[in-house]
Amino acid sequence: MNASLSPILSSLLRNRTAGVLVILQVAIALAVLVNAAWIVHQRIEVMKKPTGMDDANLFAVLSVSFTERFNYDAALREDLVYLRGLSGVIAAAPVDAAPFSQVGFATDVWTNPDQKGNPESLNALSTDEEGLKAFGAHLIAGREFRADEILAPVTEHNVTEFVPEVIVTKAVAQTLYPGQNALGKPIYDSAGKPATIIGIMDNMMGAALRGLDKADHVALIPRLPRLHGVVYLVRTEAGRRDQVMPTAEAQLSGSNPDRVIKWVRPVEKFKKRLYLADRNMTIFLITVTALVLTTTSLGIFGLAIFNVSTRTKQIGIRRALGARRRDILQHFMVENAVLTTAGIILGCVLALGAGYWISLQYKLPRLDLYYLVGGALALSAIGQLAAWHPARRASSVPPSVATRTV
Repeated sequence: MNASLSPILSSLLRNRTAGVLVILQVAIALAVLVNAAWIVHQRIEVMKKPTGMDDANLFAVLSVSFTERFNYDAALREDLVYLRGLSGVIAAAPVDAAPFSQVGFATDVWTNPDQKGNPESLNALSTDEEGLKAFGAHLIAGREFRADEILAPVTEHNVTEFVPEVIVTKAVAQTLYPGQNALGKPIYDSAGKPATIIGIMDNMMGAALRGLDKADHVALIPRLPRLHGVVYLVRTEAGRRDQVMPTAEAQLSGSNPDRVIKWVRPVEKFKKRLYLADRNMTIFLITVTALVLTTTSLGIFGLAIFNVSTRTKQIGIRRALGARRRDILQHFMVENAVLTTAGIILGCVLALGAGYWISLQYKLPRLDLYYLVGGALALSAIGQLAAWHPARRASSVPPSVATRTV
């Protein structure tokens, strides 16, 4: 083995600069490939995470008052009667923010009235007795709100009042009361006022106020939304959302001269906007990785072509001395494998270092070593494929060409 590697290492040492450049290219390419693939995987997992609601059949309507004559109670009652009676509508409920919209209300809660320990931040969504049904969320324990439990909107007179009951997601229940049944247990606001958990629902995404990692830490509270603006969340039968939306918009826009319908939008539109940064990052990383791999392949290919063109005489002499075409082919492929392997070893160190820094800086999971192994195999294959054509070209040099150059 040492005898066969000796001439290869000798030829590489005679052209150290080009070899070092290829090693660095492979190392950087591996570090970029592995960490980019890991980050892309994390972003895709976030985007694929179940929303816990019937978002494909949901749309939201924002109604905003603009005159002093506006009667909130009457308008809310009339709008809900109309929307709930509309053909194709399963449920409609007032909420203070559309899902995925990144606007709304967040509150810190504790499991003790003295606020000891770290608080749990909840995306609190105000709604009424049809809220759970309108979201299309699934209740796994407890009960829904009753109509007589729904509180009046927040005003300057009741802004400090906490609600008596809440429905929380499974993620909230497990965080607040790990290993226990949270149903019937209290939570406390910053003033030490209690609310009882009367229902636990499957994880559902809210407005993602604190980022996607906490988007399913949601609590539904039995309270009507703010006085001057309300979002109606409407859930339709499967496939009927786009048919119902314009009908509802036309009716609501002309039904009350003291308010304006600012927009009517599918909930999926907010979802796409929420995930826009993740999609853009995924596209960017894939593009950069493809460019880096292409550049690395061209670098390996260029070095192999250069080696063949500058060593035609040596190749011819070897052929004249009895070397077979496959011996020449093997020589250049092994030579390339040595460079690629050196680059992969250095690249593994760079990839692990970069992965550790990224996990600390952006609070991502540590790099999965399976990605490192996969990246190393991919770079090895790319390196060999890039050198295959120049190596075949070298093996096709006839002895007669070499002898004429002597």
